[in-house]
Amino acid sequence: MTENFLPLNRKDMEIKGWERPDFVLVTGDAYVDHPSYGASVISRVLESEGYNVAILAQPDWKKPESFREFGKPRLAFLVTGGNMDSMVSNYTAARKPRKKDVYSPDGKTGNRPDRAAIVYTAAIKQAFKKIPVILGGMEVSLRRMGHFDFWTSKLRRSILLDSKADILVYGMGENQIVEIARLMKEGIKLKDIHDVRGTVYKTTENPFRDEVLLLPDYKVISNDKKEFARSFKIQNENTDPYVGKILIEKYDREWVVQNPAAFPLTRDNLDKVYELPYARKPHPVYDKIGKISALDEVQFSLVSSRGCYGGCSFCALNFHQGRIISSRSQESIIHEAETFITNPDFKGYIHDVGGPTANFRQAACEKQLHSGACKDKQCLSPDPCSNLEVDHSEYVDLLKKLRELAGVKKVFIRSGIRYDYLMLDKDDSFFRELVKHHISGQLKVAPEHVSDRVLKIMGKPGRKVFDQFTAKYNKINEEEGKKQFLVPYLISSHPGSTLEDAVELAEYLRDSGLRSDQVQDFIPTPGTLSTAMFYSGYNPLTMKKIHIVTDMREKAMQRALLQYKKPQNRELVEEALILCGRTDLIGNGSDCLISGGKKAGKPKAPKSPVKNFSRSRKKPRR
Repeated sequence: MTENFLPLNRKDMEIKGWERPDFVLVTGDAYVDHPSYGASVISRVLESEGYNVAILAQPDWKKPESFREFGKPRLAFLVTGGNMDSMVSNYTAARKPRKKDVYSPDGKTGNRPDRAAIVYTAAIKQAFKKIPVILGGMEVSLRRMGHFDFWTSKLRRSILLDSKADILVYGMGENQIVEIARLMKEGIKLKDIHDVRGTVYKTTENPFRDEVLLLPDYKVISNDKKEFARSFKIQNENTDPYVGKILIEKYDREWVVQNPAAFPLTRDNLDKVYELPYARKPHPVYDKIGKISALDEVQFSLVSSRGCYGGCSFCALNFHQGRIISSRSQESIIHEAETFITNPDFKGYIHDVGGPTANFRQAACEKQLHSGACKDKQCLSPDPCSNLEVDHSEYVDLLKKLRELAGVKKVFIRSGIRYDYLMLDKDDSFFRELVKHHISGQLKVAPEHVSDRVLKIMGKPGRKVFDQFTAKYNKINEEEGKKQFLVPYLISSHPGSTLEDAVELAEYLRDSGLRSDQVQDFIPTPGTLSTAMFYSGYNPLTMKKIHIVTDMREKAMQRALLQYKKPQNRELVEEALILCGRTDLIGNGSDCLISGGKKAGKPKAPKSPVKNFSRSRKKPRR
């Protein structure tokens, strides 16, 4: 072992002089000791509290002996699928195996199992009978209650039940894991820990008490999609730590109980988390195995905030980090940047200064700081709240200080910019600073769509706001003597989006001249409002029915329309235009999307949707 890495194997542990660790953290990612990796953050936080933590990265889940590397931990195993949901890591939106895993050495696939949290826990329980297991991370945070699973097209139980783990930590987890560790150290059994915020536990005893909301039973939501939508609405309204209630979901013989969310870390505590002694690189064992490419974008990036009140329907941040912004101090961020300068691999470029939304550095309003986020309305959509506080001045000041550091050539902003929030600022200072100093040729933004009806469902601002932003962006670039472009992120086949909507978006791209390289076919991942719409066919916020794209051919056509210039998409685009009665867009005119080289005939019948993923593959993986 070199430098100050946590033990990755028994030899590392013996060098430290440990007989055995207090915790063994099992992760589906390679071990990169960096604050952008959740496994490293939780391990370092526990270490700072005096606990010994060993890392078991990407163990062979088919061999129980792989989980005996460090022996039996004194307190518990910690399990995470990694920085991403393991199914998203392993499969594309078309349910095809990914060709690369950026969180594995040399991008090699097959190092993590499908449904990693479930598989790892089973292997641990096989290796050590009755050993306590604590689940955490994105995968389990979003699967903590009954949820739709896109890869089997079925509803699944809480992952706490399917994994047979003892307790589940949801959210970012620092407060929860420290409290759980303290209680276990005092001799309290994990199965008896029921009062820690930000955790989910299971019980066979009636859990009803004050401040409890009963969700529809799992059996009910399995048989009634409208009830599933209603259940999700209740969950969505109770993610806030100030106003959220205890939620209970009944199964046949037991209950799953979700405690209210943990409060966001204070600024001082958030600073402390990011000032822990991370090595900021992969463990040396990977030097001979292969590069961890996911580190490239974040190695010299600065996390300035957590939380997001943007309210995008397709985003899981509401369920995972919450809507209340917590931010680090300028001093802490600048100190971290100064450590970059002494790193021999640093070339002078800070890749990002941001968080879920780069230009959110403060709470949406004063109320959120003492009463929480509003239960029944969003801060920015469908219209900005009158109480929203819009101010970029502190962020501008931070960026200027970072640019002035000796050894820093340029400071980029690559995490998302909420352009609707930016347009609300009457002071153009940040907009001009952004254009002058923090872009390199192009700015990535996320309009997602242009149909006002679809945008409203997405929780995004209307097309008019994006048009205004685009015009102002171009104007400031011209005034500053810059020639920089916008690259839009777009989503195809989002709930509510029809082929006609996709055609409207294609025409917008044609007329605006924007490139559509960044297109994401909608993936219904657990924990999002959009996924609840996709599965149920209802918008949980209104309980009205909504158009859902389940046909794989239609999904392919919607995506192809957003990249209509690609020759390989021509057949799909033609088929879509014929189905929509828009053959006027086929031909050689300036308004046409594709040429009239092929005869516009009767379109092929759409292919049937894939009903069950496990049957659509030759060899299902465990």
